[in-house]
Formats: sequence, structure tokens, C-alpha cells
Amino acid sequence: MTEKKPLLSLQEALDFLLAAARPIAEIEQIATMDANGRILAADQTSQIDVPPADNTQMDGYVVRAADCVSQQPLPVSQRIPAGQVPQALAPGSAARIFTGAMIPAGADAVVMQEICEATDGAVRILHQPKPGEWIRRAGEDIRAGSTILAAGTRLNAQEIGLAASVGLAQLPVRRRPRVAVFFTGDELAMPGEVLKPGAIYNSNRFTLRGLLQNLGCEVTDFGIVPDTLAATRDTLRRAASGHDLIITSGGVSVGEEDHIKPAVEAEGRLNMWQIAIKPGKPLAFGEIFGAQSTDASTFFLGLPGNPVSSFVTFLLFVRPFILRLQGVQNVAPPAYSLRADFVWPRADRRNEFLRARMNASGGLDLFENQSSGVLTSTVWGDGLIDNPPGQTIAAGDMVRFLPFSALLH
Repeated sequence: MTEKKPLLSLQEALDFLLAAARPIAEIEQIATMDANGRILAADQTSQIDVPPADNTQMDGYVVRAADCVSQQPLPVSQRIPAGQVPQALAPGSAARIFTGAMIPAGADAVVMQEICEATDGAVRILHQPKPGEWIRRAGEDIRAGSTILAAGTRLNAQEIGLAASVGLAQLPVRRRPRVAVFFTGDELAMPGEVLKPGAIYNSNRFTLRGLLQNLGCEVTDFGIVPDTLAATRDTLRRAASGHDLIITSGGVSVGEEDHIKPAVEAEGRLNMWQIAIKPGKPLAFGEIFGAQSTDASTFFLGLPGNPVSSFVTFLLFVRPFILRLQGVQNVAPPAYSLRADFVWPRADRRNEFLRARMNASGGLDLFENQSSGVLTSTVWGDGLIDNPPGQTIAAGDMVRFLPFSALLH
């Protein structure tokens, strides 16, 4: 009898997936205004200093610090709003200045207007400023020639704002991943249809499409596929054309009606199957070969059919895989050590991912039903507890928590 291979650990499976990922080669130049959520394809450097010149952090008066020792009124020689090039500051004078305006030559300090006493055409400085006070120096944020954004950066609002701050009107980004999805199960029905006896509504179709859209993917939906080997193989062949990745839900277990595994083996190869996690053990990874021998293969990821298993395996495996396809190197989500305000007395041989949420005292509460079919746990919770194999949890224990806020995008 053939000895059964041990299941891969989460880390072993994730390392295998990420090592296999081929970054998308095509690069697009897009407007910086439209780059939110995209992945940067090349390092970006600044051609300018930011700020480009010394400027004031405050509304007030710009002076020579040495002229303020006696606190005698200083004549106000000019008014300097932001965006105007000032004249040099004459010795023994002050200039009215507004936040963001350039510091005139000869000046070395700004005094807040609240500690100045304005008189007709002059100002008394009621404070002895130090040189450099309330002045932003040229280049203190960014130096010309410095790299401001690295290739592989996922561009969020603050990154595109930073790019705009140095005048970058366009950015090179990786092409969006093209992902084909389909769903197996004769029991599946769509919302709006009459639910026949034995049928269930296909929640996974909506969940997975939403998750893929969050990651900026172009999604082709092949719908619900009949539970036959021939239909599954045909859909795999069609889905392989023009896509970087195929994702399926359901049919990856070992039952007589589970056709994904033999279909993938017939149309390509299965490189990985079954992971030592709960929920989500029957995860499959492989490749579907193109119609021609010269065609590049298309990656395949088969997710479990149970809705929580599908959701969790997407977050743990599909999300980092898609990010790596786009050239992102650091795909690990942040994890936090938080206090368990519950008891979990039954250890499992597998790495468990428990749905939980933070409470008002900074601890974690556990959803009462951790079944892989209870989708309400993913809405009630705001993250996953990463519980190692063989581990029980007592109230007060510190546990590893992965927030959904870092996993859903």
C-alpha cells in the first residue's frame, strides 16, 4: 500500500505558490490620476527638491533673528503670499508672510502672528526667535535624484499624491491580471431563481468576484459548470485562453462528483493539492496547458466549495499569489498579537483560522459557530486568528490576529 504523504503546511504551500508565480511582463503608462490601486513597474525618482525652496510653516512675519533683540517695532517692507517670489529682506525690517510662501533672501526666522503686535506699517516682535524657526528647508522632504517609490509598490492615495508632488504626470504600471473564474456544482442556483429542493444559492460567485475586483483584476466569469468531467475539462480549456490565472470553487475534494482534480491532470498538471489548514484543506494549484505547444500555460487555483473555506483560502493564498504576479515582493499581511477573551479547548492537527473580532477592551471575541459553511462569521468578524496546529487557547492568551482590513485588498 502506498504511504500517504503528509499535508503541506501553510508556509510550505505559500512558499511553493510564490516561487512559481511569473510576474506579468506587460507594462502600461497611465496617468498618475488614474493609478490608484495599480502596481508600479519601475522605480520612480524625483527631479526636484521638495519643497523646492525654503518656505514658512506659519502665517506671521519673516525677520532676521538678530533684529528682534530689542523688540523695537520693525517696518513691514513687503507682503509675501504663497506662490510669489519675494524681494530680499532689507536689514532692520520685517515682511508679512503666509503659510507656504518663500523665505526672502536675508531672512532667517518666522515669528507666528499670534506673538506679534502689528502697528501702522510696522510690527513689534514679542518673542526672540532662533534662526531657522518655523522655516521648512528646501529638500527637507525629498531631495532631487532620490527614489521616492520602488518598483512593486502598490499605489494607494498617498503614493499617487507623493508622485504628483514631484511632478510625475504618468506612471509605469503592470498590466492588470486577467483571471477566469467558474463554479462547479449541480446544486448551485443564482439569486433571483426559484430555489429547488436540494439547491443552494451560489454565494461564492459573488464573494470571489468581489475579492478579485478589490485586487484590480480583469475578471471573466464562465459561470456555473455542470458536474461532469467533460464539461469541466472543456471550461478549463476555454478559460486558459487569454488569462493569467483560472480560479474555480468546488469540486476539489475526493468524491465521485468532484471532477476538478482529474480535469486539471488531463488538461495540464496538478502541482499541489491539500493543505494542513482548517478551513480550506482541499486547495489545488497547477497549470493548464495551451492549445498549442508554444502557448504559455495558465496558472490554476482550485478553492474549496464551502463558502468560508473558499473565502479563507483566497485571503491566505490567492491574494498573495495575485500580488506576486504583479511584481509585489512583500505580500505578507500585518499580524498583531492580541488578547483572547474566550476559551478554545479543542486543538486540531491542522493550522486553524478562527473568525474573531476586536472588542471594546482591546481583546478578541470569537464567533460562536466556526463551521466552514457559516458565512455570517466573515461578516460578524473583522479578522482571523492564526492558531497553530495542536494549540488550545485559554482566556488571556496572546494570539496572532490577521485583520480583514489588510487581507481584502
